[in-house]
Parts: sequence; structure tokens; C-alpha cells
Amino acid sequence: MTYSTELVELIEEFKEIDDKMERLEMVFDLADEVNLLPIEQWTDSTRVHGCQSEAHVKVEIIDSNVHFYSGADSKLVQGLMGILTMAIHGIEVESVLTLSPEFAAEMGILNSLSPSRSNGFRNMFDKVMNEIRHHA
Repeated sequence: MTYSTELVELIEEFKEIDDKMERLEMVFDLADEVNLLPIEQWTDSTRVHGCQSEAHVKVEIIDSNVHFYSGADSKLVQGLMGILTMAIHGIEVESVLTLSPEFAAEMGILNSLSPSRSNGFRNMFDKVMNEIRHHA
């Protein structure tokens, strides 16, 4: 599986951090990486079901590239969205569809999260991938 240069760098950065709390702090910092989906655009169709927080995602395909927009009422969830943004935004659809949530496991973030947050990330990932397949 090939990752974007940005995602490879992010994975390496996370791998260098041994402390779970430090890893979580870095996730919080990545909340700024999202392309914000305005609250006015939050609907039932953008909602990530199975997420503890109020979380919404929207995918558009423009010139064969994925454009990803998201927002949440939790900074931690928005940080996870920031990671997904760095993994897929502006990347060609074919490349994005080769991704699995394993990249997050490689980073060590899934085992830094509570089981429900980890499950929420997987639900968000699955929703986004299904939308990409639907639009492609």
C-alpha cells in the first residue's frame, strides 16, 4: 500500500512518540488540519453514526481528487478528522481507495484511544470510503 508523502511523514512522527498522552496531544493539535464543514451543513446524511461525539463528514470528488470536509463538537474527534484529512484530501481517488484504517494503527493512535473512540474513527473511515466509492 502506498501512502502520500504527507501521510508517511505523519506516521513516522507518531511512531517516534512513545507516550500515549503525548500522542493524544498531537492528535489535538491536528484538529487545525481539517477543512471545516460549517455547522449549518451538518445533516443526518453527513453524521458519523456510531461516534460518541457529534461528528460530520462530507466528500466531494473534483478532477479525480478527493476533497474532504469535516467537523465535530470534540477537539479529539476533530484531530482524528485532521489525520484523515492529511491522508486523503487532494489525493487521487484510486490511491485513496487503497487505504485501510491500518495506517492509524501503524501510527499507534488507535491503541491510545478508548475503545469507543477507536471504533468511532473506524466508523468515520468506513463512511468516508463508502462515500468516495459512491461518488467515484
